[in-house]
Parts: sequence; C-alpha cells; structure tokens
Amino acid sequence: MKVLQLIDTLNAGGAERVALNYANELSQHLDGSFLCATRQEGSLKKQLKPEVGYLFLRKKSAIDLAAVIRLARYVKKYQIGVIHAHGTSFMTAVLCKFFVRNLKIVWHDHYGKSEELENRPVFILKIVAVFINLIVVVNPLLKSWCKTKLKFKKVIYLANFSVLDTSIPATTVLYGTDEKRIVCLANFRHQKNHLFLISVFEELLKEFPEWTLHLAGKNFQDEYFQQIQQYIDANHLQKNVFIYDSRDDIHHILSQSDVGVLVSKSEGFPLALLEYGLAGLPVVVTNVGECAGILGNPPQGLLIESGNAEQLKASLSLLLSDKKEASRLGEGLKKHVQTAFSVEKVIEKLLICYGEL
Repeated sequence: MKVLQLIDTLNAGGAERVALNYANELSQHLDGSFLCATRQEGSLKKQLKPEVGYLFLRKKSAIDLAAVIRLARYVKKYQIGVIHAHGTSFMTAVLCKFFVRNLKIVWHDHYGKSEELENRPVFILKIVAVFINLIVVVNPLLKSWCKTKLKFKKVIYLANFSVLDTSIPATTVLYGTDEKRIVCLANFRHQKNHLFLISVFEELLKEFPEWTLHLAGKNFQDEYFQQIQQYIDANHLQKNVFIYDSRDDIHHILSQSDVGVLVSKSEGFPLALLEYGLAGLPVVVTNVGECAGILGNPPQGLLIESGNAEQLKASLSLLLSDKKEASRLGEGLKKHVQTAFSVEKVIEKLLICYGEL
C-alpha cells in the first residue's frame, strides 16, 4: 500500500506536524509514504525523512485545476492508492479523485474550534463528503458533529501523537533565570488567548518576580500580534515576557523550561500538550477540546476553565511554589503520554483503517 499525506502548508502548526509525523512514521510500514504541500512550504520540510516522497504543488487558488492535474499525475506515477487529506486540503484530494480511478480518500478533520461547532460552515463539506471514504477526527465532539451534521457513517476518533526530535540542532536560547521559566507553545492566533495569559502572569509577578514567560509560535504580523506587543511594552514587561517566532528545536526549548501552559479558548487536539508531557513538564491547561482527555483520569496536570483568571493564577502559583507537586505532575503526565499516546498505538490503528478502505 502507498499513501500520500496532503496538507496546505509546512509551517509549524498542529495539523502540519501531524501530517509530517504520519509521513515519516508510515515510511517504516508501507510500500511507499509520500507528503504533498499544496500551497506553501515551510520550516517542517527539513524534518521529512529521506525515504518519504515529496511534492510541492504550488497551488494558487481554491480550485486550481492545473495543480490538481499535477497531483493526479504524481499519484498515477507512483501508484498511490490513498490520499490522507489534512484539514482544508480535502477539496484538492476530492478533485484529484476525478482524474484517478479507485483512489481512496481519508479526510483528517483537525478543526480547532470544537467549542464553536454550531457556527461551522457545512454546505461544501456535505457536497464533497460523498467522495470521501473515511473521516478521522481529533476529538469526540468532532466525531459527533460529522455523524450528525454530515450524516457520515464511517468516522473514527484517532488521538494525535508527537515526537520530540532531538536530532534538530539546538539553536534557541531562552532568556531569564534557570528553573524559573514558563513556556507557551502556540501560534499567535486569537483562540490561543495570549493576552489573557500575559495579564495573569503580570499579576503573578508580584509574588514571583524572578519568573519569566516565554511565548513561542508563528507570528502572522497582524493586529492581534501587535496588541500583544503593545501590551508588553505599555506594562513594561520586556524583562519578564519574551516572544520567539516559530522554532524547530522544540525539544531544546522545553528542556530549558519548567512549567508548560496552554490557555486556549478552543482546541482540537493540541500537540503542544503532548510535547509538554514528553518533556516532563507540569502543566496548566484550559478545559477545551481534548485537553482533559490528554491529562487522563485522574488528571496529570491542572485543568482550568477558559478565561478564568483566578483559576489560572492559583494553578500557576501552586506549580511555582511547590516544586515537589510540580515534579509529581510532570512525571505523571510524561508516563501517561508515553503510554496512552504512543506512536505505535496510533500507527497500528491507522494501518487497520487504511486496510479496510
């Protein structure tokens, strides 16, 4: 069997990392593993294993038939039987099916606004769903939505997995004092709620003035990012809050950190939380998307309600002041993530799904 992972870009985002991880790991299990970026390349490209076939489509519009034909030719040339389309790349996969007989399509729904599904557009998805063979979702809420709104029967929930690649050169050096760093891995989007985090951290500094907050993620150079920068400047937080653009050496960043935090308004299945766990960090996260499921039962981390400043402040204060408890939670989450979200478990289930198409 030969499978191609289809993704719009290779910028460092959650869905992009999943597509990359699948392509790399499946190269050990399939006759051929491929990855195609439709619109834009990015920093993740250099993490592709040499044995993974790669195509950059240079797609210029939503329905770029020339690009679709290039993809169809590639699929025929390498006798690829399955396109696993991630996120919004499903349309390209469906159009390709018109040029390649017997092509199977898996759509991986990474929709990150699980708390706002009632507002999700459904018209186009209903039309193309008839050409899709299997839908993979990243949390139970999405599974229910696909079954009820799309009337799609073959939907499976498949947990994400993450790999902290220690072979990536360690280049990022975090500012601040050792053993006093909080990290937040999240692209600079409204739903990640950075301003809320910074405002609570500002209050926390009155009790823990030596601690620093480190925000790492893609900067879209938009109004939202400007608001964050302006808040830091206006409140004179430059010596305690540091911003880093999208980075590849995640393992090295987390090795310099002491607490992981994620305060999103909505999520799908955040890879950042898995990465915190693999690094052994104690965490504070909002109860959105699949965050509670990742922490396990009993939770191996501190779960708060989205937007609750008092809960966030109290939870961070606990981890900053009680090293024994922080260490216990970090070790517990690491064991849980390694057991419940292992590469082997996810790939085994995925291969079974491919075989049943």
